[in-house]
Amino acid sequence: MSAPFHYATALDSSLKTAAATAGFDLALFAPEVRVAAAQHGDFQANGVLAYAKQTKQNPRAAAQTLVAALPAELTALADVAIAGPGFLNFTLKPAALEAWLAAYATPSALAAAAASASPIAGQTWVVDYSSPNTAKQMHVGHLRSAVIGEAVARIAAFAGARVIRDNHIGDWGTSFGKIIWAYKQALATDRAALEAALDATPLEEFERLYKVGNTAADADPAVLEASRAELVKLQSGDAENTAIWRRIGEVSVSAFQKIYDLFGIRFDHTLGESFYNDKVGRVYDEIQACGVAEESQGALVVFHDEHPRFSRHAERPNPFIVRKADGAANYASTDLATILYRAEHFAADASLYVVDKRQGDHFEQLFLTAQKWFEKTGRKLIRLEHLGFGTVLGEDGRPLKTRSGENIKLKDLLQEATDRARRLVDEKSGELPEAERAAIAEIVGIGSVQYADLAQNRSSDYTFSWDKMISLEGNTAAYLLYAVARLHSIFRKLEARPGDANTEAAATALETATELALARKLVQFADAQSQAVATLRPHVLCLYLYELAGVFSAFYGADKVGVDDAGVRARRLRLCARTLLVLETGLQLLGLRTLNRM
Repeated sequence: MSAPFHYATALDSSLKTAAATAGFDLALFAPEVRVAAAQHGDFQANGVLAYAKQTKQNPRAAAQTLVAALPAELTALADVAIAGPGFLNFTLKPAALEAWLAAYATPSALAAAAASASPIAGQTWVVDYSSPNTAKQMHVGHLRSAVIGEAVARIAAFAGARVIRDNHIGDWGTSFGKIIWAYKQALATDRAALEAALDATPLEEFERLYKVGNTAADADPAVLEASRAELVKLQSGDAENTAIWRRIGEVSVSAFQKIYDLFGIRFDHTLGESFYNDKVGRVYDEIQACGVAEESQGALVVFHDEHPRFSRHAERPNPFIVRKADGAANYASTDLATILYRAEHFAADASLYVVDKRQGDHFEQLFLTAQKWFEKTGRKLIRLEHLGFGTVLGEDGRPLKTRSGENIKLKDLLQEATDRARRLVDEKSGELPEAERAAIAEIVGIGSVQYADLAQNRSSDYTFSWDKMISLEGNTAAYLLYAVARLHSIFRKLEARPGDANTEAAATALETATELALARKLVQFADAQSQAVATLRPHVLCLYLYELAGVFSAFYGADKVGVDDAGVRARRLRLCARTLLVLETGLQLLGLRTLNRM
């Protein structure tokens, strides 16, 4: 028996075939197949009720007509029951579960199957995430964009998209005039001390210089004017100021990468705002020439009069300012240039922006402007989507800060996570060598921070809690990593290898309720993965993995794996192997590293 990767998709297709045979109006019938609550079987189709209502039929009678027309290949896979006013419940037969377990035994098989039926396979997607400002250390506010963006990039790539990771750093603007002014003052005062500080902690020193320059400019108009002059020199290509600016960028990107390494993040491009500085002129010319933008009080703006909040007729007009009245570029300028570059240079089908949801108005106007611009100029518009996320809160319900009210440095947060995880590892596995405990602590600590973030619906704020985060109980990274380690331990103790073909060839048919329940949960991986792609919400995958680990725990507690009967032992080892495969695959899609023991 062949086994579809997405049983829900296969059921959907079979129901449409049956509907055509039964004479349904296919323009009105949508099966709406989804994973069912356990008491209703494996999948449920809800579309008959809506169809019957539109066509003024008895819904249960319509369901009976549809079931009678189901093709043989579907009834060979699942038992079908009509529930209530026309709901269809499908329970996969053990043979269908066996076929899925046999077909999807390796990471490559899972990936190939996921891509084969994916609507985004073959598309080019740019994922724009992290995007810190140079000359500043990354802090907790940068956490969500980095981990959500990386998970989205991996989920899309697994579904067959060609993913381009772009770190659109903030490396241009008025702040650099202040930094350069402060740098030159420090250089003139004590060159040796400045160079020593830049050698020891370069990014921290440039951050300090920015604060010095900013404070001085706020206090003294002469300093502010001098800082502006330094910025003009930089923008005009002055060799000395350009060299300072490049040094700031180099040390910043180097420091950022140390944090990215802990998360397993590698960008394909780091094209900051400065990259688009010479490309905004074309944007101004085109959007004005095609009538999308207009001059207003000296600025170049776009009014979206069809939109109640952005219309010039709104109570408080909120135009999209593409060029300031003084001729300077802004975020709108460079963001439009970025869209054009990605469309032309990367031939992107989609550009996703993993940015704080509070920037929603900016992105809404940006996308409306780009759509009008591309339509007016005859270009194909790429998919533009803002993947907004909420705020990380402290247990007081306010944005997470230090006690002094400053942003928590991300490197300090990750070090604390590692230290806390080390205490857990020492308590549970003190017999392991020191180096191994240190490595485990880093994986558990960093993974706990990542997973605690990803397990939340990205649109929501969430409360940061160390006690909940690094715990072996509940929906945590530590719980899932421990499940993975326990599975590896089972194979070590039984001197077996996951997925061994000779062992699996001896497997007998699934029998016990817990064996069947685990197999049913494994089959649902495909649906969790496809839902994560469709919604671009990693928490969907987190919830599935947590539920899978729970179902495995129930199986492991009820059914001994290392039994004498070779057939029973083989089928249970196969279930363990598939659970290990799906857990490790899922965690890697989320960006987490896994462990062989813990």
